[in-house]
Amino acid sequence: MKVIIIGAGEVGYHIADSLSREGIDAVIIDRNEERLHEISEMLDVQTVVGSGSSPEILKRAGMAQAEMVIAVTDSDETNMIACLLASTQSRIPIRIARIRNVELNGDCSLFGTDRLNIDLCINPEREAVNNVLDLLESPGAAEVLRFAGGRIRLLGFQIDPDAAVIGKKLSELRAMDSGDKVLITCIVRGDKLIVPSGISVIEDGDYLFTVTDAVRVRQLLRFFGKNTEPPRRIIIIGGGNTGMMLAEAIEKLNITVKIIEKKKDRCKILASLLQKAVVLHGDGTSQELLREENIEETDFFIAVTNDEEANILGALVAKQLGARKVISLINRIDYIPLVSRVGIDGVINPRHAAISRILHYIRKGKVISVTPLRDEKAEAFEFIALETSDITDRPFKEIHFPRGTIVGAICRGEEIIIPDGNTVIRPGDHVVIFTHRSAITELEKLLTVKLEFFE
Repeated sequence: MKVIIIGAGEVGYHIADSLSREGIDAVIIDRNEERLHEISEMLDVQTVVGSGSSPEILKRAGMAQAEMVIAVTDSDETNMIACLLASTQSRIPIRIARIRNVELNGDCSLFGTDRLNIDLCINPEREAVNNVLDLLESPGAAEVLRFAGGRIRLLGFQIDPDAAVIGKKLSELRAMDSGDKVLITCIVRGDKLIVPSGISVIEDGDYLFTVTDAVRVRQLLRFFGKNTEPPRRIIIIGGGNTGMMLAEAIEKLNITVKIIEKKKDRCKILASLLQKAVVLHGDGTSQELLREENIEETDFFIAVTNDEEANILGALVAKQLGARKVISLINRIDYIPLVSRVGIDGVINPRHAAISRILHYIRKGKVISVTPLRDEKAEAFEFIALETSDITDRPFKEIHFPRGTIVGAICRGEEIIIPDGNTVIRPGDHVVIFTHRSAITELEKLLTVKLEFFE
């Protein structure tokens, strides 16, 4: 497979990184020659200097041989034109574009086969809003990932100092709780990512990833000592596209919401568009303003400005002043493992969502979704078990999964199964797997067709 990536920013870089590690031929196009030089020193990929909307540059990148074009520059227009050229001047079968304009989405007729012919449109801001809504629905979690149409949840959260589970082996948890619908797939301890076993011990400050069915989310969080009271008051700082879409969504939940924006003209626009939200003109990192707005009575403080340093600062100030839970929008993926250590309860990263959607088109087998975790050393993904793959109709204890791989949950019809060694995957099951990225290639061999199928 050959893939052309247009845009060498965070999304383009991390997609290229994933592809190069798996031996897929990738070419990155960008105007910034210095940035491309940095990438070529770090990754085994080709680079081409120029505009992704130029037919000549696309030809030089090997458009005639490519099977996919991924346009993720900061310009919607460049991304759309690149996909249009890929459709009209080549036979590239898959075209993906990042489209940030809130008036455009994947349902827009503009992207149909008779026009721009784009297979997947990604709006990072809309994905960020969906991430926040999941956190509001599951208070106590720092990350919420949905699988099997939302019936299976992967929750990420930190263990607090007073949690009853501290010092307990994982094998002992079932004695404290039924445990039949929960599985700890990963423990993040400092810089280490640990795939646990029954003898693993939970420590103060550990960050856990757990899989459970949707109906047990709050019960699970309470078991680990988390406050699961639904929010009643929310403050948002940042009145850009993300802040506005988020405020609109929260209004529909009948939750009291205030939005703080620095630009007076933008405040007027927000006030005209929002129905119930209170719009405030000011600096959301100001202690004086936050005290005036009774920050200590706020259930969620959500920082979604275009300045991630301001988002981090605002969240820390709000937390210090008494906000129950603080969430920051962070675009730089390398910041994510750091912010939870300084007291921020949750992180939303639109670029993670974009990467997840794109990887879905790259993975082999009937993969439904792919989600990078933490600093992207691991992934959680959902696939449909094929009748002809090596993992079906055999007990887990007989399958040699790659090191660091855990099957988190199985959805079979109306049943959610948290597996053990005797569990058998049946054809058609929706399966959620957690694995180190280094094991992806080996794992894909298990998920795809057996060689004897062709004999």
